[in-house]
Amino acid sequence: MDEEERAAFLESFTADNKRSLVGFAVLGGVFSEGIDLKGDRLNGVVVVGVGLPQIGFERDLIKKHFAGIGKNGYDYAYVFPGMNKVLQAGGRLIRSEKDTGRIVLIDDRYLLPKYQALLPNNWKNFTLW
Repeated sequence: MDEEERAAFLESFTADNKRSLVGFAVLGGVFSEGIDLKGDRLNGVVVVGVGLPQIGFERDLIKKHFAGIGKNGYDYAYVFPGMNKVLQAGGRLIRSEKDTGRIVLIDDRYLLPKYQALLPNNWKNFTLW
């Protein structure tokens, strides 16, 4: 998707849209930062998974480094960067004091204490389906 196509995609999210519109994006992708859909232009975000980065050499170096200084290397290499992407996705929804909306997190791991501790307090008033 080039710059013009991205702009057209975002422009389709209008506050006075007469039909429901669903857009799909990838955590950490081109729509993860710098997107400002205020008011009723965006009223929901669904995040599937906890955003863990792909296993790789660099991530393993980070993991080994933090494990070597007595920290949980897996959390620093994978969990924290993944949850940062999740929080950024949720941040697309609330851009001003007047914005409201729903965030749906789809993954049982969000129920684990490790992940609960990384969620903002205002995300913790949730309903299980």
